[in-house]
Amino acid sequence: MSPFGALREQLLGAAASFADAPAAVPEILTGLVDDVDRALREELEIFPVCHHSPASALAMARRLREKQPKVIYLELCEDLGPLLGELRNCRLPVALQAFATDLDGFPAGWGPLSVVAPITEASAEYQAIAYALETPGVELVLVDRSSDHVFQAQPREEESAHAAGEEAGLHGDAVGIEIGDLRPRFAELEEHLLHHGKVRHWSEWWDQYVEQPLADADYDTYRQVMVLIGSLFRRLTPEKGDRLARDEERERHMWTRMREHLAATEADPAHCLYVCGAFHAASRVEEFGLSGRAGYEITPRTATRWLYGLIPSSHSAIEAQFGLASGSVSIAGATWAKAVSRGGVRPYRLDGQQGARTKRAKAAPPAPAAEPVTDKLSGFLSRPPELDGVDEAELLGWCVDIVRLARRNGYLASTADAIAVYETSILLAGMRNRVRPTPYDFQDAAVTCIEKDSVPGRRDVRHLCEILLGGDRIGQVGYDALPPLARDVYDRLEPLGLDLGKRTVQRALLNLDAEPHLEPCSHLLWMLRYLLPDGAVRPIMGSRRLGERSIQESWDLTIGQHQRAVIELGYEGVTVEQVLEQRLRRAVWDPKATAATALSAVEDSILFLGSRRFTDELGARAVELLSAERTVDDAPEVLRRIRRLLAHYRATEPELPAWCAAFVTGGYAHYCTLLPSAFVADDTGVRQVGAMLGFLFTMEGLALSLGCDRAQLELAVQQSHPEAPAKVALLWAARSQLGLLPLADLRARCDELLANPLVIPSFPLYITGFVQALESVPSLGPFVVEVISKAFARLPDSVLLPWLPKLITTLRREAAELVPVLVREAGRTFPAALGELDTWAPPWTATRPTPAAVPVGAAPAGPANTLLAAHPAACDAVAALLGCDGAWATAEAPPASGAAGDLLSRHPATAAAVATLLGA
Repeated sequence: MSPFGALREQLLGAAASFADAPAAVPEILTGLVDDVDRALREELEIFPVCHHSPASALAMARRLREKQPKVIYLELCEDLGPLLGELRNCRLPVALQAFATDLDGFPAGWGPLSVVAPITEASAEYQAIAYALETPGVELVLVDRSSDHVFQAQPREEESAHAAGEEAGLHGDAVGIEIGDLRPRFAELEEHLLHHGKVRHWSEWWDQYVEQPLADADYDTYRQVMVLIGSLFRRLTPEKGDRLARDEERERHMWTRMREHLAATEADPAHCLYVCGAFHAASRVEEFGLSGRAGYEITPRTATRWLYGLIPSSHSAIEAQFGLASGSVSIAGATWAKAVSRGGVRPYRLDGQQGARTKRAKAAPPAPAAEPVTDKLSGFLSRPPELDGVDEAELLGWCVDIVRLARRNGYLASTADAIAVYETSILLAGMRNRVRPTPYDFQDAAVTCIEKDSVPGRRDVRHLCEILLGGDRIGQVGYDALPPLARDVYDRLEPLGLDLGKRTVQRALLNLDAEPHLEPCSHLLWMLRYLLPDGAVRPIMGSRRLGERSIQESWDLTIGQHQRAVIELGYEGVTVEQVLEQRLRRAVWDPKATAATALSAVEDSILFLGSRRFTDELGARAVELLSAERTVDDAPEVLRRIRRLLAHYRATEPELPAWCAAFVTGGYAHYCTLLPSAFVADDTGVRQVGAMLGFLFTMEGLALSLGCDRAQLELAVQQSHPEAPAKVALLWAARSQLGLLPLADLRARCDELLANPLVIPSFPLYITGFVQALESVPSLGPFVVEVISKAFARLPDSVLLPWLPKLITTLRREAAELVPVLVREAGRTFPAALGELDTWAPPWTATRPTPAAVPVGAAPAGPANTLLAAHPAACDAVAALLGCDGAWATAEAPPASGAAGDLLSRHPATAAAVATLLGA
């Protein structure tokens, strides 16, 4: 006969008396009792827990010392087992992590994949781990699905398998694995419990109605109550969602693994303990129990390569990832510490952790005989909780300390506030049916009595209470538990003399001239700045660019705060250089990579790696990407980077690399081909077309020397027929550079535009085109200043004043980087002093004196004419090359009307200068 028969009858009677729909309620209530009875009758002892629950940790510590099991089956990812021994080298809380970047069998959009399982000292799983690792002859077996199976269960239609919402602190967007997720999955049930419990959030309800009553309960009562709660939440879980199905798959997996282990080792179930969440202890799958249905097949893992390690965690990260109330994990830690200090239980700790060395447990004695299951639920549910008196010493200490903290943070708190917080805490506890005020009551009382209209500092009173009750404890992974890359980083930065484990900002000063041995540290810091998140390594003084070398550098380092990022670098390679090379290679071979991306990778490889072979490989990829591009959106970036790289190679190498020559020649032909279509395309901006012309004109000399044909550029310009004003101006500038449009004609066209009232509103666009042309045709600088000056001089105020804002905004939007060039040219053109302005004449309006014409019929006189008459062969040869026929003029014969004679007659100064040099 079931020991819970009386309780079942009592619940059925209550359901018949009070339920409006007795057909459903009796089934639920009797099902709860059946689940408890089934779990407690199982041959393999089931220990139900709740994640980060001090009550579970206390019950676990007591049960382990009492039973001394030889095998512990733990609900944790089975592939995380090798990491557990490294917990000795860490300061809790930390998280076990599985990480994968190279995916095989999962959608590409899911990567990188990350699974974390946080561990705190106030948790039952830590007690089980510490017991198993510190007790000889005890085997710890992880039986939950592997990290690969966790993601196999994710719906494939999701774009990403990561947790939704904002990043959860130190855990980032990793998928969290927890033992004992005890929270109602029926929203109306949780709302009902919070309302009638007179609490604000689930963590407070759990502390009041579960944690405190079970903290000192006996083991049988603890087990029955936890299974009852798990059964209640399970039976009220909606069956339409996928979550319940995934939970049942986990349970089938765990029971299958346990049966396989028992069969392989022939272990006695009486010496074993199965630690799982209370939700899974009330499982109803057919595979439940050692006598359950066998034959469940576990799917194989994918070919994804998983990497494992430990990352730092914190109370706030755990709360954010698992939806707990802020400060609840810190309060749980404080409750655990108080229970341990009170005595009555001696917890397990890993040898050497946190400076405490524990004694090893004795060898496991024979397992005690199984005691018959008795009903402890009836008494627990019918008996009112034992109400302890107010712990005055603890509450008074809290009240005094919170006033002290409030004063330090700018609040005008006094002793009267401490008394008010004390009395209000007792009042709130009484209103919530509590005799002993909890930390949550104290928090509310402190906020009510101390916090005023505004917060004077960075922390409000609720945050101060969290600090007082333990704060946001942040864990740290020890040196010995770090991956090889992270240890290498710490070793290479050791000459700086800093404690990189600290979470505070540390300043590193490097005088590279006086201390050349610090140059490797500087090089590593620049690579870490490239690889780590913003803020981890921040340069205050110094730079790393092509052709530059810093003499002194100053850095702000917060590597201790970003230890997780450093650890995850270790999943990608053994050294920082290897990780950097892999990332650069992955960036340039990405399907969305462009030529600008490849050139950026080339520059980074020169700065950080110094491998000529790898740099040439990236450069060859840049040539491929440029020839495959069908747009010119990245032309400005391409031009800027290839200029810088060419300048670097010209200054440091005897000759250009082969990929540079190929990039210039390929880019010359590529941009010549795309130039006509870019001029007329609406989706191509004037800046992109200006950059194309800048590449063609500035690289023209090098391209021609490498075998390119200038006719390509001339044909491309002649085939371009833009309509947009800015692009028209760019085309005029290009034709002027090629000699197809004389400067006088260009000036005349601009004068016509200024004289046309219909064109005046769009004239700023023409100016924008001319300004963009300064990059490709810098000799047009004086002309652009001339055009703008004429516009300001000729336009009336009624036209000029509305026209100025458009000019400024257009220049700022289209040519902001070239306006300083224009300003410098204007500074050279206009007078430097105000007093010179009255007598200053614009250079484009100044008249140039023309030399007096020499009569054609007169024979030129002077030493030059004598020299030329004495040696006519040279002049005749030049005239023949020019196609000119003419006779020489002498004193006796009149001059012939030939071109050579006319040239000498009109320009005697040149011949006179030559004669002077020859001494004639």
